Amino acid sequence: MLSYQHSYHAGNAADVHKHAALCVALAYMTRKDKALSYLESHAGRGLYDLGSAAAARTGEAAQGAGRLLDRFAPDHPYRRALDAIRRDHGGAAYPGSPLLAQRILRRFDRIDLAELHPAEHAALVAAMPASPNTRIHHRDGIEMVKALTPPDPRRGLMLVDPSWEIRSDYQAMARLLPAIHRKWGVGVLMLWYPILADDRHVAMVETLGRSIPGLFRHEVRFPPARAGHGMRGSGLVVVNPPWDLERRASELSHVFEEDE
Repeated sequence: MLSYQHSYHAGNAADVHKHAALCVALAYMTRKDKALSYLESHAGRGLYDLGSAAAARTGEAAQGAGRLLDRFAPDHPYRRALDAIRRDHGGAAYPGSPLLAQRILRRFDRIDLAELHPAEHAALVAAMPASPNTRIHHRDGIEMVKALTPPDPRRGLMLVDPSWEIRSDYQAMARLLPAIHRKWGVGVLMLWYPILADDRHVAMVETLGRSIPGLFRHEVRFPPARAGHGMRGSGLVVVNPPWDLERRASELSHVFEEDE
């Protein structure tokens, strides 16, 4: 959706959940000295300022990164990548998944990022360090991941996290992941979704579970960022989950359970 801009939501509790899981998965996958591909369908601008008026307006960053980061051990892959990026950009900086992924991946890995919004795409180009292994596409992200799968190298991870601004996204994602999995059987496919008060994600997740055997699911709950805020939690479903992601999921759950 061209109307969606993540600046108002960057660093929220869902970002912490999604980014921590992504960093764990990529850190584990890069233990092997074999190249991999990273594809992201909705990249955003790559780097956000949690001191901005947009971040202050919603209060989501304060309830997310501002509250949760200190609960991660200093050697956690997410915390290591985030701290390194903040050393370069300042303490109010918050990286999106493209910058976190590029920090963890190696120069011989391949990165393909899609962002359709013109201003967000321009900001993403400016935020990402120039690298011959990174391609930034100004195009529809779903179109890109369909076109580029299976990638070369075939070993790799794809992150899909649409805006979820229209209800048809849920049906579209329930069709997309099985279709990509059929084309790219070895790929790690990670789909993020919000948990809202009406639980509209449930039918999608159940459909995916029937379509893809062995699907890994991880959800966390957290308090609303402000009165009337609809998001109550964050969810991930992962096809072909790396072993370390499943093993460390309970650690990630504990980060959010401290509020309970």
